[in-house]
Amino acid sequence: MPDQATPSLTELPAAPPPPAPQTPPAGEGEGGRLAAVLRWLSFRNISAIYIFAVIFVVFSIWVPDTFLAESTWRAMIDSQAITALVAIGLVLAVSSGAFNLAIGAEVGFGAILVAWCLTKLGAPIPVALALTVLAGALIGLLSGLLITFARIDSFIATLGVSSVLLAAISWVSGDQQILNLSHTFQQLGTGEFLIFTWPVWIMIAVGIVVWYVLERTSAGRHIYATGGNIDAARLAGVKTRRVIILSLAGCGMITALAGVLLTSTIATGDPTVGPAYLLPAFTAVFLGSTQFREGRFNVLGTVLVVYVLAAGVKGFQLAGAPTWIPDLFNGVALLTAVALAKFQARTSETHWLLRLLGRGKREEGHD
Repeated sequence: MPDQATPSLTELPAAPPPPAPQTPPAGEGEGGRLAAVLRWLSFRNISAIYIFAVIFVVFSIWVPDTFLAESTWRAMIDSQAITALVAIGLVLAVSSGAFNLAIGAEVGFGAILVAWCLTKLGAPIPVALALTVLAGALIGLLSGLLITFARIDSFIATLGVSSVLLAAISWVSGDQQILNLSHTFQQLGTGEFLIFTWPVWIMIAVGIVVWYVLERTSAGRHIYATGGNIDAARLAGVKTRRVIILSLAGCGMITALAGVLLTSTIATGDPTVGPAYLLPAFTAVFLGSTQFREGRFNVLGTVLVVYVLAAGVKGFQLAGAPTWIPDLFNGVALLTAVALAKFQARTSETHWLLRLLGRGKREEGHD
């Protein structure tokens, strides 16, 4: 049976095929390099950096005493590490074309499962961590099987998985917080190394691994190919089913780890914490796709956007803005991010097609 998978979201912005390499005419090397530098520095390519500069200047003038305080920035970097980790996991899923709406519930299930293993089963911390991460991988595996073999659209499949996970969280916790977690376990989320807490360093380590896989390995090329055009990837010999399943399993492992760190940080197994990570993660991933890689989902752009948005929200909070500002900020940012990503992908593909057509005409003229 041919390897088939139902594309999870046909409207996801996909990276256009790379243009054929061209040798610049003699004497145009310096101009070409200058154009490349200017293109990299353009607002379209690194808009988040320019937006961050504006945010920094505005709030440095508006609330300088609190916004510029070292404690404010350290707290923000620490508090956003888990959000960034969740978003990194989501990069794996959406890069393969899987629109994972269960990601918030996966965080919540990991958070409650590790607390249950520690307090109810009395499992050692390494065992509880391993069981939780393994459970996250199995959840991602289930989602992948539903999408690829049952041929359920990823919207519906992951939404159903999310509902099942929320029911499991309620059953495991009895809708009550799980308390009395050991001080040793709490140190995983609150202990410091150098100037940051452990979640920041774990997020950086996981981000480097995911970046390397996506950008420097054949597996990453297969993931991008599957997410960009699943039919073309299949015809090129990519095992698209396997790619989607493993991408979602990897996403599940990372989000379960984020749940572990969340429980360790707040010293409580809270059954309500997971869904709050859904919107910020998607916002960061889609807006991050407009940074550096011209419409392609990527780790560096995603992490950058997490902290740019956090800086904006923190500035408004310090200025005394209403409590609903973060939700409004993230919602508007998500809508803007999806629109920009789709526009950027279409523009890049149009430019590639025009270059290809122009090259074909030149070749016909030579003939």
